[in-house]
Amino acid sequence: MIRIGLLGAGAMGKVHALAYAGMPGAKVVGVYSREAARAAAVAAMCGAEACTDAALLIHDPDIDAIDVCLPTPVHAEHVIAALRAGKDVFCETPFALCLRDAYEMQEAAREANRLLQVGLLMRSVAAHQHVKHATDSGSHGGLLSVAAWRLGSYLQPESPGRKAHYGEPSIELMTFDFDFIHWLMGRPTTLSASAVQTANGPGELSTLLNYEDGRHATVTASGLMPVGFPFTAGFRALFERAVFEHSSVFDKDGPPTSHFTMADESGPRPVAIQDRNPYQVELQRFIECVAGVADPGLLAVEQAIEALVFSTATRMSLEDKRPIEID
Repeated sequence: MIRIGLLGAGAMGKVHALAYAGMPGAKVVGVYSREAARAAAVAAMCGAEACTDAALLIHDPDIDAIDVCLPTPVHAEHVIAALRAGKDVFCETPFALCLRDAYEMQEAAREANRLLQVGLLMRSVAAHQHVKHATDSGSHGGLLSVAAWRLGSYLQPESPGRKAHYGEPSIELMTFDFDFIHWLMGRPTTLSASAVQTANGPGELSTLLNYEDGRHATVTASGLMPVGFPFTAGFRALFERAVFEHSSVFDKDGPPTSHFTMADESGPRPVAIQDRNPYQVELQRFIECVAGVADPGLLAVEQAIEALVFSTATRMSLEDKRPIEID
């Protein structure tokens, strides 16, 4: 049984606690939050003890792994502390705000010889996995282009989704799609970006990724949609002989409404997939990696760093008003 200390009792901490609750081979034994009531509420979801001192969980010799669901600005300090304490670590996305923090976490994992996995959620979403399989198999010919989008209102002052610790869209939203595109297409040669600017920085961004062989991808992210507009995410993947489209609308507090279709010479049709909870899928994989029965490469820290490279290049392109070479 892998014993877990869960750091964070916000929205994502609740999602992880519920995912672990019925998972074979895993047990959350402690939940940390600075607020005792929040820690207790999430701990009750998974039969754990509440804690208001993260160090107690990090240094508990009976805990095997630490799951970090804290705000991104404090990821590095907690991840590094846990790795140095001999724990395997899972860290939620956005992984880091800058490459320096990312490389320090990577180096801490190497020095401690411990596992560092990152919540690259799209790799556990059934529709995204389906397109990855189509890319690798060549069943519809080569992949020519990908367009992805995430549209929300979280930068609007009155938005219920606004959080003080949320970053601008190249980190807060684009990270997920940059990782998906890297998973499918590898590294581009150049990247260029444009944005609608606000008083606090970019509010809506579009990034174009160009590949040496002529393929391309685009990522659009917005925090400026009207408050009444439900958060929406999706992608279109164009192959030589088919196109896949996926969209999810997150309305109210329930699960998203999703549609996944493909079209070829026979016309459009729905794609049948086994739509599982992607958080359970990725956390189950983490547990299996800790147990030594799964390949840790899928959610490895190196993959998260690649996505952060794209986010960093996006910011550089906006600042310099020019394309950025990815090397």
